[in-house]
Amino acid sequence: MKWDWKKLNFKDKNTWLILGIVGVLLLVIAMPVDRSEQKDPEGAQAQQSASETAAQTGQEAADDTTAALEKRLEETLSLIDGAGKVRVMITLKDTGEKVVEKDVTRRTDAGAGGTGNSDMSQSSVYEKEGSTETPYVSNEMTPQVEGVLVVAQGGGNSLVKQNILQSVMALFPLEAHKITIVKMSMQEVSDHENF
Repeated sequence: MKWDWKKLNFKDKNTWLILGIVGVLLLVIAMPVDRSEQKDPEGAQAQQSASETAAQTGQEAADDTTAALEKRLEETLSLIDGAGKVRVMITLKDTGEKVVEKDVTRRTDAGAGGTGNSDMSQSSVYEKEGSTETPYVSNEMTPQVEGVLVVAQGGGNSLVKQNILQSVMALFPLEAHKITIVKMSMQEVSDHENF
C-alpha cells in the first residue's frame, strides 16, 4: 500500500495535531539517555552492603583496638612492683571517627561597587574499587577511652593502687573517678598459676 501525500489535507486541524504529536514522539525517541542517571538496583544494593560492612568493620576494629589496649595495659601494669597478676577491662566512648576528604568549590560573583555573592559547595571524594565506591578517608581518629577497670593481685595495697592509678592516668586522658582498681580474688590467682 502506497501513501498518497496529495490526499493529505493540511488545512484540517486534526492533521496538524497528528503531525505535531508524531514530531514530538520522534524527538523524545531520538533524545540521548544518560546511563548514570538510570536507577541501578544492583549498584544501590552494593552501596548499602558496603555501608553495612563498613559499620560492622568499624565495630570490629573498635573491639580489636580495645582488646589490644587491654593486653598491652595488662602486660605493663603487671610490671609494677607489687601488682602481681593483672586483668584489665577498658570501655570506649565511641568507635572512633573517620574524616572523609572533601572537594571544596568556591565561586564569587563580582557585583556592582565591589560587592558580590560568594558560594561554597562541598562534595565527598570517593575511591573506586571494582564496582563499589567508598568515601576516601583522609584521617582516622582512635576511639576515646571512657573508663578502666584494673583487677590486680596486689590491688589491696594502697601504694600499688596509687602507682596503678597514676600509670593509667598517664596513659589515658581520664579523671581518677573513671579508673577503678580492685584486688584480684584468690580463685583467679590460683587459676592463673595453673596455666
